[in-house]
Amino acid sequence: MAVNGAVTWLRRAGEMDGYGLSASDTEEVHVLAVDDSHVDRKVIERLLKITSCKVTAVDSGRRALQFLGLEDEKEASNGFDGLKVDLIITDYCMPGMTGYELLKKVKESSVFREIPVVIMSSEKVITRIDRCLEEGAEDFIVKPVKLSDVKRIIDCMTTDLRGGINKRKLRDEGEDRSSSSPTTVDSPTRRLKMTSLEEHVFSSKK
Repeated sequence: MAVNGAVTWLRRAGEMDGYGLSASDTEEVHVLAVDDSHVDRKVIERLLKITSCKVTAVDSGRRALQFLGLEDEKEASNGFDGLKVDLIITDYCMPGMTGYELLKKVKESSVFREIPVVIMSSEKVITRIDRCLEEGAEDFIVKPVKLSDVKRIIDCMTTDLRGGINKRKLRDEGEDRSSSSPTTVDSPTRRLKMTSLEEHVFSSKK
């Protein structure tokens, strides 16, 4: 998936010419991780690297916007120098700019709005979760983030690229099979998605 030639799920080797990256580097998923907590930032960075992701970690929403080239209300015209971001994972509660506000900035950008954004929070507040999902968040994870959470997100991304499977349906299907997990969140938005998934599965069996 690409938007104005600036965003890709997996970077092609040709796009990295001149940036000193090898062909193997271009197959990594590049994740921008945002969290004001040093400990939590290191945890998510470690989990992402275990799943073979390239990680850029910053400590605030403002730093994330600067990295994307969206600081000071400016619209980036061609992304940022060299690297492309495939996924943004951000904490919800941060000083200065919340994860929700960062999500809105990304989704308002004509260049970066197709980048999936995953929100993390230590609090399971349904109204907060629904608001993020309705604004365009790809998922909402309740901390502590586990390796299984990260693997599920990355697997959905790569499966969507290769097989054309809808990421959100695949995510909800996985959560339905593991509903006892403490990171699974139930909400009207998700129940609506699950209904659509069940109708799709039923019609496919006919």
